[in-house]
Amino acid sequence: MKASDFDKEFDDGNDVFANLDLSKAKRAMQTTKRVNVDFPEWMVDSLDREASRVGVTRQSIIKVWLAERIESIDHHHLKHG
Repeated sequence: MKASDFDKEFDDGNDVFANLDLSKAKRAMQTTKRVNVDFPEWMVDSLDREASRVGVTRQSIIKVWLAERIESIDHHHLKHG
């Protein structure tokens, strides 16, 4: 997919996860730290369904959703801080 097509899909609010290989996604110059988190079974089931729907791993969905949330919070604090 061309970058311009990807951008248009994103800008139109369409799901672009299927076009990404999130298993290798990393922030530059960031080290990783393993954490263990216990989730209720219903949440794991929902994560697995969404991961399967977009064709990525559960871990990728968790990482992307948390990153989006953190960036949203950081952006909000910069605007209103």
